[in-house]
Amino acid sequence: MKEHIKDPKKLLESLDSLHQSDIARSLKKIFKKSPEDFYFVLKQLPDELLGEVILELPDYLREDIYATLSTQQLTTAVEELDSDDQTDFIQEIEEIDKNKAQAIFDGLEEEDQQEINWLKRYSNDEAGAYMQTELFSAKLDETIKDSVARLKELKEQNELENIHQVFIVDNDKKLLAAISLEDLIIFDFEKTYEEILELDENRFKPFKVQDDEDIDNVAKFFEQYDLNVAAVVGYQGLLIGRITSDDIIDVIEQNATEQMYQLAGVNEEFERDDHTLSIAKKRGLWLFINLGTAILASLVIGLFDETIEKYVALAILMPIVASMGGNAGTQTLAVMVRKMALGEIDIENSREAVQKEVLISIFNGLFFAFIIGVIASFWFSTYMLGVVIGLSMIINLFSAGFFGASIPLLLKKFKIDPAVGSTVLLTTVTDIVGFFSFLGLAKVMLV
Repeated sequence: MKEHIKDPKKLLESLDSLHQSDIARSLKKIFKKSPEDFYFVLKQLPDELLGEVILELPDYLREDIYATLSTQQLTTAVEELDSDDQTDFIQEIEEIDKNKAQAIFDGLEEEDQQEINWLKRYSNDEAGAYMQTELFSAKLDETIKDSVARLKELKEQNELENIHQVFIVDNDKKLLAAISLEDLIIFDFEKTYEEILELDENRFKPFKVQDDEDIDNVAKFFEQYDLNVAAVVGYQGLLIGRITSDDIIDVIEQNATEQMYQLAGVNEEFERDDHTLSIAKKRGLWLFINLGTAILASLVIGLFDETIEKYVALAILMPIVASMGGNAGTQTLAVMVRKMALGEIDIENSREAVQKEVLISIFNGLFFAFIIGVIASFWFSTYMLGVVIGLSMIINLFSAGFFGASIPLLLKKFKIDPAVGSTVLLTTVTDIVGFFSFLGLAKVMLV
């Protein structure tokens, strides 16, 4: 990994040896030190780099850039991008300044405008929204020699990049096959693609997705078959674009980020805000809910105040039971949400998964009940206290496994994102069950 260059002049001198993501990381460092230097460097970037670098920067910086750079500068940046990135660029600017976005759009070539309008038809969860219309295709009657010469010309004109394969289509542009470039070079260049396909049609069966396919399903498709690229087809199998692995990596990263934030009760959009006070206020909503559940757990403890007064050791040991239950439940919850996100389990086939998690929790409950029971017995010289906390540990870890597996399934049944609110509900359950079982058993067996 390259070291961040914090000096503006050194960064400009090193552009030829840096990837756009390296340039973006350096620019983020420069912005924190001096916004003036940040924009000085940005305006000096070559046309072919400007758009790529802007898209690598975080949202809050891109918003400032769209407002600061001129329409001409932004139009030039858009012109150098692939069609999918052009569409993202224009749509982001539309959210800030529709007039400016329209002016940039009007400044593009007609072909670019048509492609952007085509891609804007798709919603954010459809494969078509992530595809590039730029691709390398050939007809059945074209020779390999002619198509390679055409590819070379397109590359020299910077019309295509990241080409992995040639898509074979008929005269109606219906996708028939896909041949990787590494396979292509071993064939006789004088042969047509039709002759190549006659050798082994199944060998060149294309990996393809429908343009309205859910992008999460496409990501699973890429993962299952270890793909670098997949064709995107529309009505009657017509080839209309391609999706590359870099877009899928972004989708997977976005999904993972959302799950992580939601499990913690944090909204990703809020975190993009650069203002500390604003973020603190918005996080406070979930903390307020947590406060309510904590009070509920405290009310349970209050029911056994006389028991705690007689056995002060209970107050010392209570957090152990609740903490172990909470952690065990969180483990189960994370596994279940992840499996649901990957499509490995759903409500219909969830029984086996729930049973497995409950069995794991019971096993761990028995193991740790024995350990803490022995410790508590020697610590406070009371055999029955060890029995009480051991039994409570088994009960709470059982409930942690059961509810940790069941809560996300229940939320999904009611069409609520399983990652949202699961942690709060689970913590409430494990705290209440932990405190009630421990103190309740203590009242019965000790007092």
